[in-house]
Order: sequence, then C-alpha cells, then structure tokens
Amino acid sequence: MKEFLKILVLVKGYGKYAVINVVFNIFAIIFSAFSLVMLMPIMEILFSPDKEQIQKVLANPPQDSWSITESANYYFAAQVDEHGPGQVLLIVCLLVVLATLLKNLCTYLALYFIAIIRNGVIRDYRNTMYDKIIALPLSYYSEEKKGNIISKMTNDLKEVEWSVLRSLEATFRDPLQIIAFFTMLVIMSGKLTLFLIIFFPLAGFLIGMIGKSLRRSAKKGQGKLGDLISHLEETLGGLRIIKGFNAEKKSKEKFSNLNEEYNNIMVKMYRKGDLASPTSEFLGVALIASVLWFGGQLVFSGEIIGSFFIVYIATLSQLIAPFKSITTAYSNAQRGLAAIERIKEVTEAEETISDKEGAVELLDFQNEVAYNNISFKYNNDYVIKNVSLKVKKGQSIALVGQSGSGKSTMADLLPRFYDIEEGSITIDGHDLKDITVHSLRDKLGIVTQQSILFNDTVYNNIAFGVEATTMEDVVAAAKIANAHEFIEQMENGYQTNIGDSGGKLSGGQRQRLSIARAVLKNPPILILDEATSALDTESEKLVQDALNKLMKNRTSLVIAHRLSTIQHADLIVVMQDGEIIEQGSHQELLDKKGSYYKLTEMQSFQ
Repeated sequence: MKEFLKILVLVKGYGKYAVINVVFNIFAIIFSAFSLVMLMPIMEILFSPDKEQIQKVLANPPQDSWSITESANYYFAAQVDEHGPGQVLLIVCLLVVLATLLKNLCTYLALYFIAIIRNGVIRDYRNTMYDKIIALPLSYYSEEKKGNIISKMTNDLKEVEWSVLRSLEATFRDPLQIIAFFTMLVIMSGKLTLFLIIFFPLAGFLIGMIGKSLRRSAKKGQGKLGDLISHLEETLGGLRIIKGFNAEKKSKEKFSNLNEEYNNIMVKMYRKGDLASPTSEFLGVALIASVLWFGGQLVFSGEIIGSFFIVYIATLSQLIAPFKSITTAYSNAQRGLAAIERIKEVTEAEETISDKEGAVELLDFQNEVAYNNISFKYNNDYVIKNVSLKVKKGQSIALVGQSGSGKSTMADLLPRFYDIEEGSITIDGHDLKDITVHSLRDKLGIVTQQSILFNDTVYNNIAFGVEATTMEDVVAAAKIANAHEFIEQMENGYQTNIGDSGGKLSGGQRQRLSIARAVLKNPPILILDEATSALDTESEKLVQDALNKLMKNRTSLVIAHRLSTIQHADLIVVMQDGEIIEQGSHQELLDKKGSYYKLTEMQSFQ
C-alpha cells in the first residue's frame, strides 16, 4: 500500500482539482448513505399493518438525539400517522430518486475534475522527459538503446496513463467510501463488524502478494518491449544492408524470439493481474455469507430486529464494490509503478554537462582556442593523451590521421559534448567549464560528415537554431552554400518538405543545406567534421566551394580524410593513437617525409 500511495505524488501541482474531486466524492457518499439510512424505518413502519406498533413508537420519543435509527423511526411513524402510508411512501421514493440523482451528479463532477489531473500529469511527464532527453550528454546515449528510450517515452507513459492515473479515481473515492460505510457499520453493530477486522488484513495481504509479483513481471515486460522496439528501429535504419546481405531470415528470427519472450512475460503478467479481482470478490462474498450466518443467529435470539439486519447487510454490500475497485486498481497500478521506475531512469539520470555555479556568458571570441595538456577517455582507455594545441582567431586548423586517432573526439570536446578528465580547454583564457554551455555553443557552427536534417521544410532546416530570421537571410545563406539553385527547382521551393532525415535529397544536397544552416548562424568558430568525405567528386566540388566561402574570415577546426581539401589550411595537425605526432603547413609536412607524407602518398596527392 505504501507503494500505491506514491500515486498521490503525481498530483503535485494539481492539488486544487484533487480537493474538488474529494469534496464531490464526499457529497456522493453522503447521498448514498442517506438512501440506506432511510431503508430501516420504511421497512419497519410502512410494511407493518399493525397500527398499535406505530402508536407505540409515537408514545416513546427518542431519548438520545444522536440515535439516527430511533429518530428516523419516530419521524416516519409520525408522518404515517398524520398523512397515511401511501403519501409517505411517495415522498420517500421521491427523496430516494433525488438522492440518487445528486449522488450521480456529484460522481460525474468528481470525474470531470480528475480528468484534468490524469491528462495534465501525462503532459507534464512528456515535457519533463523530452527536456531531459535534450539535456542529457551524448555519453548517456552511447550506453542506452534509442529504442529503449522511445519505449519509455511512449509505451511506459501510456502504461502510467492507463494503469496508474486511472487508479486515481479509486485512490480519491474508494477509501472515503470504505471509511464512511465502515464507520456506519461500527455504529450499527460492533459485534457484526468484528468480521471486517479479520477480513481486511487477510485480503490486503493476498492482494499485496499478487501486486508485488505483478510489478516484477511488468518491469521485465516493459524492458523486453524496449528491446523489441530497439530491434525494430535498427531494422528500419538498416534495411538496405539487411536486404543486400540476404539477412532477412536472421532479422526475422531475432525479432520473432524477442516477440515470443515478450509475449510469454505479458501472458504471466495478465494472469497475475486478473487474479486480483476474483480474489477480492470471493473474499467479499465469503464475508457477507459469514455476516449473514452470524447476524441470523442474533435475529433468531431476538438481539436485533430483522429490518435492522437487512439494512446492515445493504450497507455492508456497499463496501464490496469500492474494496473490489481499489484492489483491482492496486493490481493495475503495479504495472504503472514499474513503468514509472523505468521513466525515472531517464528523468533522474545525471546531467554531467551543465553550467556550474557562477558560470559566465561568453560574449565574443577575440583571440584563441587552446587545448592545454588535455587527456580524455570514454570508458577505460584514454583516446586523447596529453594533447596541447592553440587555434588563433581567423586560423584554419586541419586535423588528420588514421581512423581512431582522436580527431573527432578533439572536435567533440570543444562544444562540451563530453568533458575532459585532465587539462583544460580555454577560449580567450576562459575555461570551458566556467562558461555557460548555451553561450559557448552559440559561438560554434558544426557541419558533420553525416548531414543531420529534420523532417521539415527546406526553410525551417536552414533556419534551425536561429531565433529570428527572414526569407532574404535564408536565401542569402543558401546561395553561399551553393544550394539556392536546386532549392528553387523543387516543387514548393523553400517550403518543400525534405522527408525523414532529408531522404528526398541527394547526399550533396543534404550537405549543402547543412552548410547553409551554419552560414545563417554566422558563428565565429567552425567545426567541420569530414564534411566532404561521403560525397562524389561533383558534389564534393560544390560542397568544398561552399565550405571555402563559409570558412572565409572564420576560425575553423577541420577534420578531413581527403587531404586535398585541407592543403591550404594554416596549420595541419597529424594525430595518431590520441597524440599529436606532427604539425605544420602542407609543404612543411611534405618536406619532413613523415606520417603526413605517407598519408598523401597513399592518396596519390604528390
């Protein structure tokens, strides 16, 4: 039950609506109880033809003003004596109808306001998760499967909505009903109510056992669903390879195995969940049967009257529905609580890249970027080892070397996609960790080997990340990037949707849009990570021309495999195994006949 009460934490910020819901539920319970209280005097007086009995009741007014039963008996006896049983019966029936109408109206209004909580909580969770996904460092995603994150954002949130938030109704209403009717039963007969003291702990223990087991299965099932979605996401991204290598059968087998494992877990989970409702119903019927037997003995012995006992049973029956509802809700909520635990793996993940207290804004770039004896590792082994490098304002610095030499890592450290373990990186003497992340990245423009575009219009992709811009600015940037001509030929020009990841464009076109985006941002520092390596010769010429325009009068850090594209760089830095082994101009490095010379020889550039 302690875990179940965690649901109440979800409504933080919606206290006003929760209070309104509770108030309407209380009124609904009052109107329901009112109908039950009226049963006993009606049965005792209206259906008793003995007028002497009525006179007997009238001759003995209630001595205890708190005795609801005696007061009601006396009042109805007086009404029957004065107006006759027929008219009193009509009035009572109208009162019961009115009480039922008001009860259902209050129940609807309670649900009306709880709908705001249910949907608002899910909206808040979605926003929180998306904000966290954006904020988490890239290192988090190297450990976590994308499909698993998508599963948490979609399926787990849906589970919370259906399993937990639908239980809010039971959380706010059913305990109130149980308390109210239990109190009535205690007042009516302490002896008969002793059975409830035995029943509730036993039922709670059984339902709790089922719930714990269900929660374990639910968490395991949600994890397996994440694996399933991960495999699907990989399949969609790698269809060309799957078909090209005739690996359809292998992919189908893997998906089928994951699907079967998920199916088996879900079957067990639903079986456990479906056990809660019949268990609580059986215990409820057993309770009523026990009370009927014991109460019958009291009626036979004359300790209580029959009409009183019938009203007691009617009141007791009102406990069964809310108890069954709350046990079912508890069982269902276990799946949602397991989903919340998985969601918290995202929302409570540590943001290792963030502004430290007292971080300053980087207002402008004036002098140089400096790597000062830096070392960095992703896991155990260092991939950058004690590297120092200065990039003066306006310089073009090229990083070259074999794959895995640390070139891209050097570039990723500058925008603080990762933080270094040793040394420091400074801009104009300011350590990157002393600068706000937003102001740092605001001074950088990035063009990568794989063009990262969004399923949106050409205009919005170029203007991405720029607060305010105009069509004239976007067109001017596209012209500099040699993209305006092909954009104009598209069906809707700059308002053409380019598809998922720019799938409607060629590789060269996608890259030129990426360059146009960097041109429009107009950053003082550029990072070009193998921006032409994946292009054909014609596209490479157009893109390289666009890059040359982009790099003009800017500080640039260029990573290149094709050494022909960086021959005019101010400084070429050769890296190997995370260390700088050579640096100089193109001609100086050729004259040394070292590693750079061997690389150019292999690419036949001499």
